[in-house]
Amino acid sequence: MLAFFLAVIAVGTLLLLLPASWSDPSDTGTSLAFIDSLFIATSAVCVTGLATVNVADFSRFGQFVILALVQVGGLGIIAYTSLLLIMPGRRLPFRRLRTIRGFSVTDVEYDPARIVRNIVLFTLFIELFGTFMVYLIFLGAGVSDPGFAALFHAVSAFCNAGFSLFPDNLESFKGNPALLCALSLLIVLGGIGFIVLQDIERYLLGKRKNLSYHSKLVLSVTAVLIVGAAAAFWFLERDFSFAGMGPLEKAANALFQAITPRTAGFNAVRQTSLSQPSKFLTIILMFIGGAPGSIAGGIKVSTAYLVLLVMLKRSNERGEINSFKRRLSAETTGTAVVYFLKAGFLLIVAAGALSLSEGPRGADFAHIIFESVSAFGTVGLSLDFTPYLSVVGKLIIIATMFAGRVGLIALAFPVSNAKSAYVVYPEAEVLVG
Repeated sequence: MLAFFLAVIAVGTLLLLLPASWSDPSDTGTSLAFIDSLFIATSAVCVTGLATVNVADFSRFGQFVILALVQVGGLGIIAYTSLLLIMPGRRLPFRRLRTIRGFSVTDVEYDPARIVRNIVLFTLFIELFGTFMVYLIFLGAGVSDPGFAALFHAVSAFCNAGFSLFPDNLESFKGNPALLCALSLLIVLGGIGFIVLQDIERYLLGKRKNLSYHSKLVLSVTAVLIVGAAAAFWFLERDFSFAGMGPLEKAANALFQAITPRTAGFNAVRQTSLSQPSKFLTIILMFIGGAPGSIAGGIKVSTAYLVLLVMLKRSNERGEINSFKRRLSAETTGTAVVYFLKAGFLLIVAAGALSLSEGPRGADFAHIIFESVSAFGTVGLSLDFTPYLSVVGKLIIIATMFAGRVGLIALAFPVSNAKSAYVVYPEAEVLVG
């Protein structure tokens, strides 16, 4: 997996370095700087959306490269396992087989090849449907080349990338509720995970009597986060960044602002115009992210729920916690807590490194935290800070995006030591609190 992502980033960097990829009027005949090409390629493959240069300044060829990198990056782990499946004479190790099954409902589908095929079909169908919706909206809005623009934004939305062809991202469309709602739907579909999508499909077709506990959990937590955050943003920004908008526009922008931080990265209102409480809420949403088995980043909604459950509820003598008439094992909750702590540690390291590189240059600490969480959660929102990063700062954000995309996946599969199962040490007493 590591080699796959690195190879795609390397190829993308080389393609973006070509003069044919760059069409900035002030740099005619020249190519993009290497550090910026590497940054954009990493951001696209890690479906983050942060950019040191404007995507609108790329040529159509360069924009096609970015679109391809977003698509490949969004389904990177699936492409990796697909290559293993089609290699003749190779047996899949159990750990890799488990990785593939992690993207489907294990009590519904057991054939890895069919799982990968379903994922690809789901993706193509949703993206084509999204392209059609956005095309009609762009056509009515008078956008030039609405076909390509619709395809680019539909793929970017479903892959939770947040790249846009417009210089101001989607700020010029903040008065277009239809577009904001269409992209919000694509973002949510990409963020709830293929596990849930397949589960819903089988439930609607009558192949399942009930949704799985995982699907119910993801849908419930996602709904709470969207509705709660939308209400909070509407209340906090109705007289500030949403001032001058009509009731419908305020509602659409509040909903969009509640959905896009959960790793999508589009912005209909400038993030610097948000109030401090709204920025804080945005950081929380960026850190949580989407659902397991989805294109979204972050620590995932299930992890956030389990950690909150551990904090609020006392476990029984076996370490189990009951939730919604189901029993959560100590292994499940313990894995969630460890995953949460590892993610938090990586984020602290990233923010500390960025403080060392950008702090002496006068960067505000709030901007550093916002940028670090956005990169680590593969979101792409920024307080207009990304283009002004130093070379070292860009390298730190590149590493943070890579860690947030690939590192978190690797952390989900801890390496166990077989020898430790045969060793029992004396119990230690440690004072806590």
